[in-house]
Amino acid sequence: QVQLVESGGGLVQAGGSLRLSCAASGRTFNNYAMGWFRQAPGQEREFVAAIRWITGTTYYADSVKGRFTISRDNAKNTVYLQMNNLRPEDTAVYYCAARNFALITDSSKYDYWGQGTQVTVSS
Repeated sequence: QVQLVESGGGLVQAGGSLRLSCAASGRTFNNYAMGWFRQAPGQEREFVAAIRWITGTTYYADSVKGRFTISRDNAKNTVYLQMNNLRPEDTAVYYCAARNFALITDSSKYDYWGQGTQVTVSS
């Protein structure tokens, strides 16, 4: 059974940094794409970043490009989201997700989801 477990959220001041982790288990993820999404209260879930596990190819939403970095550690089966220069508008619950093969931004196409971790950025 696939499990995705996020950690690393918290409260930070604007301009600060956080690193989110997503520990994946239950299968081999070599051919998977791993994505980070976020959802603020009253808003739709939105794409943040994604990575193809086997190639390391990455893709970012324009709103986070240059500030966030997605990466993976094959030995630990873990995907990270390094978030720098955080802004109040980054406040949301952040979710890790996985899907087979193609790296895409549509959350409805992802098969597996973590429980989410809260990120709050104060001004």
